[in-house]
Amino acid sequence: MKTNYSKYLLLLCSFFILGCSNTKFLTEGDLLYTGGSVKVEDSILKRKARKALETELENLLRPKPNKQILGLRPKLYIYNLAGKPKKEKGIRHWLRTKVGEPPVLFSQVDLEYNASVLRNYTENRGYFKTKVQSDSTRNGKRATAEYIVKPSKQYKIKNISFPDDSIALGKAISRTQKRSLLIPGNPYDLEVIKQERDRIDARLKEKGYYFFNPDYILAQVDSAKGDHEVNISLKIKEETPSKARKPYVINDIIVYPNYSILTDSIVYKKDDILHYKDFTIIDSANTFNPRVFDRTLYFKKGDLYNRKNHNLSLNRFVSLGTFKFVKNEFKVDDSIPDALNAYYYLTLLPKKFLRFEVKGSTNSAGYSGSESKINWSNRNFLGGAELFTLSLFGGIDFQISGKNGGHDIYTFGGEASLMWPRLVAPFKWQNSSEFVPKTKVLIRYERQSKSEQYTLNSFKTSFGYLWKESAKAEHELKVLEINYVSPKNVTASYLEEAATNSSLSKVIEKQLIFGPTYSYTFTNTQKNRKTHTFYFNGELDLAGNITGLLMGANAKKGDTIKFFDVPFSQFVKVKTDFRYYLKLGKESKLASRFIAGAGYAYGNNTVMPSSKQFVTGGANSIRAFRSQSIGPGSYKNIDPNAIFLQDELGDIKLEFNTEYRTKLFSIIEGALFVDAGNIWFLNEDKNKAGGQFSKDFMKEIAVGVGAGLRFDFSFLILRTDLAFPIRQPYLVNGSNWVIDAVDFGNRSWRKDNLMLNIAIGYPF
Repeated sequence: MKTNYSKYLLLLCSFFILGCSNTKFLTEGDLLYTGGSVKVEDSILKRKARKALETELENLLRPKPNKQILGLRPKLYIYNLAGKPKKEKGIRHWLRTKVGEPPVLFSQVDLEYNASVLRNYTENRGYFKTKVQSDSTRNGKRATAEYIVKPSKQYKIKNISFPDDSIALGKAISRTQKRSLLIPGNPYDLEVIKQERDRIDARLKEKGYYFFNPDYILAQVDSAKGDHEVNISLKIKEETPSKARKPYVINDIIVYPNYSILTDSIVYKKDDILHYKDFTIIDSANTFNPRVFDRTLYFKKGDLYNRKNHNLSLNRFVSLGTFKFVKNEFKVDDSIPDALNAYYYLTLLPKKFLRFEVKGSTNSAGYSGSESKINWSNRNFLGGAELFTLSLFGGIDFQISGKNGGHDIYTFGGEASLMWPRLVAPFKWQNSSEFVPKTKVLIRYERQSKSEQYTLNSFKTSFGYLWKESAKAEHELKVLEINYVSPKNVTASYLEEAATNSSLSKVIEKQLIFGPTYSYTFTNTQKNRKTHTFYFNGELDLAGNITGLLMGANAKKGDTIKFFDVPFSQFVKVKTDFRYYLKLGKESKLASRFIAGAGYAYGNNTVMPSSKQFVTGGANSIRAFRSQSIGPGSYKNIDPNAIFLQDELGDIKLEFNTEYRTKLFSIIEGALFVDAGNIWFLNEDKNKAGGQFSKDFMKEIAVGVGAGLRFDFSFLILRTDLAFPIRQPYLVNGSNWVIDAVDFGNRSWRKDNLMLNIAIGYPF
């Protein structure tokens, strides 16, 4: 394959020209500010610590120079190229204000101010009497700023003393000393002192000190004694008010379930008041069963005020999903010394609502289509904040070209679910999480018809529990899930081909699957500022295990047990999904995912049901291959007479994906990605040679690469990914790597290898 390097050289030169041309738009006397640097001159600090301090200090410099990509400033170039538009509307105005970025001029840089910021930050880290020098360098129409920081020897903590007086507040503060953040021998750091005050305040809030705050703690620092050492004394400020010096208990708890934020005062009649246990509920409409508040509120009358229970109660009200706003207020009870009355003002969401959804989709199998869905919901179905949802849906997917052309797919069905904000169970479970545990029951019917092939009727029902132990960890246990799939209207042509094709015949088998399922999810991806974030999901599916054991089912010996003339499935299936996100910069990250799963059928059947087997390929998987077209193993269906497109399934799945994501401009994000993986059978299938998992499985990995654009419209992310294979596991002659065959200029190669995936949201 010949490469025209002159084209790439010309493109590279064009980029450099664009980078240089930014300064020609500057007015006379202006200089483009290209950034600042900090050099720490210190003979005591180790090189690694010195470099880390320099990085911290450089992040404090203001203003920031224009953003760069590969050493160029495209946003500044677009700003200059658009020029000053005559009107505040139009493409030029949009390019200049939304996509472009005005030049950062050296005249905006205040050297003395930056020097003072660096000096203060360094001294707050214990490098007292720091000296800072500033200077600038001009190069043509560009200018940089340089700062030299000369810190003295860093001071360290010698002793820490806590209040030693006999008052209750002083004793309460002293009891927190064991977990102090101020440790003798550590460097002096003003930020750590602030964190220590916040820590003490948080501990006091758990002990009833509702009106205390961190500003009432004074940290006295004495550096007069010792060699570069400080003594820190924590004291209670004399001006601390009396109400902040004592703990409070909870007295009356008043709940307003129908509070309106538009009402200035709360007006109610005597008949509107309901006393239930420790609560007073004021609600003329009797909206909720009072047990809802008993399960949600963690305060009881006579309890010592506790910030944890305070936040726990608020979060549990929010997690009910019934209230639009939750407001809380504590007021001193004048009739009882050192007591607080707790008020909860709850603003309802609309009880009943209707939602209509329409979505379009396309996939790598060449199918395009749309689906419509209408949901009717009731947020307080039985008076206990239960959520009832009734859904009707329907859609069509059609393929206008390709192997399966003309075999359109029609889908319609309905679903009903009811979710209780508690555990409906014969046992009592005390949950101390800030999230309300839930019980869910679901019934679903779906009918899928493939033109000129078959119709599948699918019935599903489940009963289970969902609960969160924290904002990061979530559990779902379906005590019982039942799936029944029944084929209808199978065409003669499909039956004829299915007689010689196990993949096609499995799809139209009747299936009865029942048993418990469990999944666990852990993620800290909510914290976008962290450099390293993770996501993990583990699933365990147990079908027919106890029933098969009790009834002695053994399909290998012909002892197959049937219910309603359908053999039930018996298997164990495990699947894990691990994702890792590495933040590379403010607007770029590296996202990676690893999926591993395995299913083992035994007892009442020898093969996993098709609906529970693994697939790979497609818009959210290995994007260079059509959905469900890879594998198993090195198997490839090459029957030229096949009429119907078969979906490849497997008992084992391994998949790895990684992609670099970066913001290009405005709402557009770019991505470069690599996908790899395959599926395999656990046992040998004579009809699919090479499909069994073996020690040589790494030689059967499919690999694809590509690039994509993502359009962030706030309410959704539209994703377009263009991918092509570089390793095909089913090749038998020579190497499976096909990098040398890549030829974008060849129309035939593009038709056979380029896969365009259009989807909503990120692939992972």
